[in-house]
Amino acid sequence: MPIPPIRSQLSDLDVDAAYVVQQENTTRWQAEGRRLVGSKIGLTSRAVQKQLGVDRPDFGVLFADMLVAEDEPVAVGRVLQPKIEAEVAFVLDRDIDVEVPTMADIMRAIAYAMPALEIVGSRIKNWDIGIVDTVADNASSGLFVLGGPARRLDGLDFRGAQMQMTRGNEAVSKGAGAACLGNPLNAMAWLAGELARRKRPLRAGDIVLSGALGPMVAVNPGDAFEAEISGLGSVSARFAS
Repeated sequence: MPIPPIRSQLSDLDVDAAYVVQQENTTRWQAEGRRLVGSKIGLTSRAVQKQLGVDRPDFGVLFADMLVAEDEPVAVGRVLQPKIEAEVAFVLDRDIDVEVPTMADIMRAIAYAMPALEIVGSRIKNWDIGIVDTVADNASSGLFVLGGPARRLDGLDFRGAQMQMTRGNEAVSKGAGAACLGNPLNAMAWLAGELARRKRPLRAGDIVLSGALGPMVAVNPGDAFEAEISGLGSVSARFAS
């Protein structure tokens, strides 16, 4: 059941304390047998940052049991207050362990990219979140879906990539790579540096979700979504009735 915002218990601006909460939960989940497979980036939209009064993105972790196949019907109840957004997923084949990575460092480390859907959720009632609430709540992570085909970076224009997400035959979200910190690769560089500074660098094999390319959309039972990202392809998700 969703709870009231926790920012009343932590300072509204104590992001480091919120990451401590996130890490404690991550450690507990790992002890229960959940397997880490990567990271997600959030708050990559300048409009959302302004809305929450922050000037930076945030991050959370991805577990193997969060990955949903495109043909697998998702029970809406698996995620609290679910919403869906279209993103780029990157898969690494090299570690990134420098605190100020160059774009060349980032591109060398990425094996391939693919379209993705993230099913986000919030444990905070009515999505009444500030930066502290969402960071402590694993950056509002829920589930994710990977589309295809996987593509090498050569010739891909992430900044100019156009995204459209439909629910049935209705377009419900539109955006572009430029909405994600100007370029999803910029979001990757931010995350790589942030994790290296925290002595938790990105590793070969990690999956990274870039952050949304357009507005997120509320999910209802029976919904079917498909997102098309120019140059990358499509990805779909459907929810059980």
